[in-house]
Amino acid sequence: MTTATRSSGMLTLAEVCNELRISRSTFYDWRAKKRAPRCIKLPNGDLRVRRTELEHWLDGREDVA
Repeated sequence: MTTATRSSGMLTLAEVCNELRISRSTFYDWRAKKRAPRCIKLPNGDLRVRRTELEHWLDGREDVA
């Protein structure tokens, strides 16, 4: 993780995919189906995910059974 993303609490798409242990194509598939965490699209087209948003998204997927 770069210093810029760490200090801003933003994760790159590669960091998110690595943490979730999924491929980039799986992430884009989830995104197309509105099942991925909310993203921020930068002017250059790159995506970023706030750390807090990823944690919130994961909390919503916990199995309480």
